[in-house]
Amino acid sequence: MTSPQALPDAGAAACAADGTPFRNPARPQPRRNVRKALHHFRELIKDKEDTEQVFHIYEALPSRTFIPRARALTLSAEGEALRASEPFLPPILDDHEALLKLPEGSVAHAYVDFMRREGLSAAGLVAESEKMGRPKYGDLIEWFAFRQRDTHDLMHVLTGYGRDALGEQCVLLFTHGQSPSHGHLLLGYAGALNIRKQVKSRAPVFRAVRQAHRIGKGCPPIVAMAIRDLLAMDLGEARRRLRIAEPTWYHRCHEVWRSEGIDPYDLLASERTPASQPATA
Repeated sequence: MTSPQALPDAGAAACAADGTPFRNPARPQPRRNVRKALHHFRELIKDKEDTEQVFHIYEALPSRTFIPRARALTLSAEGEALRASEPFLPPILDDHEALLKLPEGSVAHAYVDFMRREGLSAAGLVAESEKMGRPKYGDLIEWFAFRQRDTHDLMHVLTGYGRDALGEQCVLLFTHGQSPSHGHLLLGYAGALNIRKQVKSRAPVFRAVRQAHRIGKGCPPIVAMAIRDLLAMDLGEARRRLRIAEPTWYHRCHEVWRSEGIDPYDLLASERTPASQPATA
């Protein structure tokens, strides 16, 4: 059943210094639709690479805290400075040539290695998002939402969680710790449950995802940071400053699976069951 859910929208009439509205009056109020979210989750279970389903899930399960968080950042002096220096992240993140000019051992080098190894691009994630055909509103809410979307793969690099099925659940629950959302909870914990159901193993899957959730809660919001500065930092130093602990239970799961003859990167192979999770949030 679909039920209207007006999220907190204090300050909707506010504008940035350059006149950009916080909320475009044409933007509709989000509506929660649990049935729709579950439908798209089932479709995602069938094909973990169908990233578009993730965006449908988030749209069907709007976060109560999204608008207050967006307003707090975008209407602050810090948010104004970020929007001036980093109006749109994908061109920055996809300029691998520029990123590789930063020091060896930096977040930038680790990010480029990860994206090239996985065959990913920030522009590709944008393209998946735009398959939904949602209108553009040009407001501060949109800038904030794009920034949350475009830092997903950077979170993989900072946390050390891979793109295997468990790694994706962990990144989503890390993200929930940063920006609470029922979509993150559904994808993260239901995905972990699916792994437990389909892969008979001693691997401590739920310890791994709960640890990721705790780490995300303890890390300052990455969306509010200057991403250029973060990319230039030494990876180990960035993790220390952001209080991103070693994902010990995630690594333990991989060890157990390998000892049992299970490939952690092929957990939910077709002979077991369709895989569960795409690489976005």
